[in-house]
Amino acid sequence: MTAEPPVVPDVEESGPSVRLRLDIAYDGTAFHGWARQRGLRTVQGEIEAALTTALRAPLPVRLVCAGRTDAGVHARGQVAHADVPLAAYRAQDRPDRLVRRLAGLLPDDVRVHAVGPAPDGFDARWSARSRTYTYRVSDRPGGADPLTRSHVVWHSGRGGAPLDLDAMNAAAEQLLGEHDFAAFCRRRDGASSVRTLLELRWSREPGSGLAVMTVRADAFCHSMVRALVGALLPVGDGRRDVAWPAGILAGRERDPDADVAPPQGLCLEAVEYPPDTDLAAQAQRAKRFRGD
Repeated sequence: MTAEPPVVPDVEESGPSVRLRLDIAYDGTAFHGWARQRGLRTVQGEIEAALTTALRAPLPVRLVCAGRTDAGVHARGQVAHADVPLAAYRAQDRPDRLVRRLAGLLPDDVRVHAVGPAPDGFDARWSARSRTYTYRVSDRPGGADPLTRSHVVWHSGRGGAPLDLDAMNAAAEQLLGEHDFAAFCRRRDGASSVRTLLELRWSREPGSGLAVMTVRADAFCHSMVRALVGALLPVGDGRRDVAWPAGILAGRERDPDADVAPPQGLCLEAVEYPPDTDLAAQAQRAKRFRGD
């Protein structure tokens, strides 16, 4: 016997509904990002269509995700929720049936690894306590491995020298903590650009030798991670000193000399949530603080 799913308020007057949590992975290469867009292929659009079909839902299913990724950005640990008719969910007589049906309906570049009733108070976006991304860079003089070209960015550096990860990490340390990251974000009217950067470090990936940035924050504003990469790479190749990224942060304005790094090196690795008892409270705190 499976546990009876918690019932959420009616959606679109179609009867009692249940909120489902979905754990998702995708190769973003051929998508125009996460968010649904008319006439364009998106991750959200593909999953919503498949979920609507799998559940035989009377109305289109709509998803809310933890972090809307841009075109070309990948994910291993995306999380989303959907409110679906309770009767349609109950028709899935085995816990794994819906996952298997979605696997048969979805294209090969997106997968739902798990789906099931969400705890009370769960909101994929607002209940999240942190998000973790990685960004992969090849600094080989001859370029990146062609088999990984859709997931790795080549940075040739100066004179073919490898990136100085010690210098990049020294610069990264100055960005940790709660700051207004307006200089690293695409501005949105009425939205806060204050974020808490919990982790930002570069390391060498064993085997491949790639330079990998791991970054974790309570949340990220639009293009923030790629803007951070764009400010740290010139430190690693010697074009800028260790204090330069912190100077950009303090100025609260985009620096035209700091490029926004290409999307294909970026991957959403994980989303962290608090214990179930704190999900609703976390959502309320995030809404009050960020206001976006």
